[in-house]
Amino acid sequence: MADTNSNSTRSVSTQNSLENNRKSEWIKLNVGGTTFMTTRTTLSKDRKSFLYRLIQDEGDLNTDRDENGAYLIDRDAAYFGPVLNYLRHGKLVYNKDLPEEGILEEAEFYNIPNLIVLVRDKIRERDAKQNQTYMKNVYRVLQCSEEELTQMVSTMSDGWKFEQLVNIGSQYNYGSDDHVEFLCVVSKECPNSLNGPETKPTDRADVLQQKGSRM
Repeated sequence: MADTNSNSTRSVSTQNSLENNRKSEWIKLNVGGTTFMTTRTTLSKDRKSFLYRLIQDEGDLNTDRDENGAYLIDRDAAYFGPVLNYLRHGKLVYNKDLPEEGILEEAEFYNIPNLIVLVRDKIRERDAKQNQTYMKNVYRVLQCSEEELTQMVSTMSDGWKFEQLVNIGSQYNYGSDDHVEFLCVVSKECPNSLNGPETKPTDRADVLQQKGSRM
């Protein structure tokens, strides 16, 4: 009978020990007043990080806990979410309205080198996209006489070039080539910013169009 009780006691003790181990795997963090639940395994992904040092039983960080036993961290909770998600699955996942600079600041505070590199790359990629411009061809069709065509050729500048010249005949019914009219197609490469307004022709191009157009 004594052996039975002893075995029962050991069984309960083992069960309690397992339950305690399971409970100790879960960690509460109070970041700026917001509670996060995660595992010891997640916070131990980077052994050089502030978070790994924080959860060590004999660590060098003296951090207070709130009334629920959560570690108190005086940081912005909005930027802590992406840091914690990175430790969970190794990817940078965050709300697109959240500035990357804020995430970088937290990655540096928590001392997570791989995340720091990832966020810096993201910032460079974002800045490059914002500054990127594409060139597009702007076309103008000008109607002019033969005399005006000669003047246009001599004054064409500011990046404009001829693309096509179309003889549309005479406006008059004299059957003469003295008053032949032409359609001139000209083009110019202009920057088309991804984020800015569409590029407009220069003043000189406007003058050229008004000068040669009879349409």
